[in-house]
Amino acid sequence: MSLKLLTSTSLFGRTLAGPVAQWARTAATAAPAAAPEATFTPQSVRTGLVARKKGMTSMWDETGVRMPITVLQLENVIVTDVRTVEKHGYNALQIGSTLKTEKNVSKPLIEHFKKLGVGLRQKLVEFRVTEDALLPIGTPLNASHFVPGQFVDISAPSIGKGFAGVMKRWNFAGLPASHGVSLTHRSAGSTGQRKWPSRVFKGKKMAGRMGGKSVTMQNLKVVKVDPAENLLYVKGSVPGFDDQFVKIKDAVKLKAEKRYPKEAYPPPFPTAL
Repeated sequence: MSLKLLTSTSLFGRTLAGPVAQWARTAATAAPAAAPEATFTPQSVRTGLVARKKGMTSMWDETGVRMPITVLQLENVIVTDVRTVEKHGYNALQIGSTLKTEKNVSKPLIEHFKKLGVGLRQKLVEFRVTEDALLPIGTPLNASHFVPGQFVDISAPSIGKGFAGVMKRWNFAGLPASHGVSLTHRSAGSTGQRKWPSRVFKGKKMAGRMGGKSVTMQNLKVVKVDPAENLLYVKGSVPGFDDQFVKIKDAVKLKAEKRYPKEAYPPPFPTAL
């Protein structure tokens, strides 16, 4: 007598086929347990964004008062890398902005982006965040990350002025313009001492290179957010020239309750999806 295998054609196989097939379908379609959503707390620190300064315009508030407005645009902003306490000793997100062609990127940087599985980016900036605000690599970020009425800090290199004298650089009054002063009306005047200490103290305000340094404007109000065009309208001036990359993050000197308007608290966390 031949030994019949337990196949779907055998009686025993047909008996088991129903429950086994049903279990297999259930296991295949069962979704993994959803990770708990992050909840914003006053101690939470969200990531910042990288934008481009597009210029200035004007807007009017509900009382008719004219406001100077700086327009900022986000260009293909994504999370390009993640820093964790276990691996790097701190929590942070690396944010990339503006697509870049491969021919303009060095080979080590190309391999870096290929390893991360994200497209090439022209500008990379790292923002410290709390553990609950970490985002996976490749997460897109848009203007809806910020809400109208909230306050932000914006940092960027100021416009370089070149080598400047003390009157332009430090607002010195200059020497008298009357009789007795010859060809030194805009000079700094005395800068040192006599026999002691026989040197110029460090930090003395003198002529030198002006501008071109990182400047942060704090507590600027977001007046309007345009998600369709990825535009931010911020009240006040922003350092840098037009088309300059700027860093935007939530205001650090305001508590969470005062940083965001009441109708938009808590803000999108860890970002607007």
